[in-house]
Amino acid sequence: MINQNLLAILKCINCEDGNIDISGKRDELICTSCKQSYFVHNQIPLLLQNNKEYNLVESEIHKKQGTKFNYIDHYQKDAINFDYFEERDRGTEHGERRVREYILSQVPHKSKKILDVGCGKAWVAKMFCPKNIEVVSMDIALTNVVKALEKYPFDNHSGVVADVFSLPFKENSFDCIIASEIIEHVINPDIFVKNLMHILKPGGELIVTTPYKEKLQYSLCIHCNKATPRHAHIHSFDENILTNLYNDDKVKSVEYKTFGNKALIHLRTHIFLKFLNFKIWNAIDKIANWIYKAPSTILVKWKKIIN
Repeated sequence: MINQNLLAILKCINCEDGNIDISGKRDELICTSCKQSYFVHNQIPLLLQNNKEYNLVESEIHKKQGTKFNYIDHYQKDAINFDYFEERDRGTEHGERRVREYILSQVPHKSKKILDVGCGKAWVAKMFCPKNIEVVSMDIALTNVVKALEKYPFDNHSGVVADVFSLPFKENSFDCIIASEIIEHVINPDIFVKNLMHILKPGGELIVTTPYKEKLQYSLCIHCNKATPRHAHIHSFDENILTNLYNDDKVKSVEYKTFGNKALIHLRTHIFLKFLNFKIWNAIDKIANWIYKAPSTILVKWKKIIN
């Protein structure tokens, strides 16, 4: 049976108005207005646009090369070929741990429902579901959502296959939304933020992290002989670019923090720093960035006004 709390906040992406409800058929949901049906896989609704032309987009690099990018197909294949749950090398794992801890320090204490955008290894569900907080793991790839629910089968953990650019959630659905290391991959970062802000509850917060002032690197694809951005990063951000992506009358405040000193990373200090708790590590990281300003990550937090 599909999670009823999830069902209550879903809307149709076809007519963008109707509610989604259980149909008379097994493994199917249906829109109460336009009657569009959606497949359900192991209690996971698949709410993606089927129009292939809709999924074809152009980043700046694609425009230069005269090509188009089917990002949904790309990241679905990416999830099949690369296991987000596999163990990382110790340096990478330490860096990811500190990003997670920084995000955790920023999540509002009163949050009762959190959306994890691009759920990856589902660390959000791991951390918050045991605290009786409802978590929705969302990803373009069914593979990632299936693994997330299998690894963390909490009653208050549900999953959905969906796209930020065609969100299947009603307005004012979540207290907090986390999008960690996602925005550098998307074609239109401003629309990305706008759409997520729309489904935040009044007073809710959107937390986004991404590499800070990343120097985009390219390699030559062995299939098409065209320049391909490494790790599929198509944007580089600083505090000015990020904080100005979205700022209308629905925004109460926009804050940013930078962290993860590159010198400490290159010196492989994780060998020692991994034994320190977040507060002590954060103090050392701030001192390092004061001496040599070279943060690797930026976190931006948008807070929605209270009506």
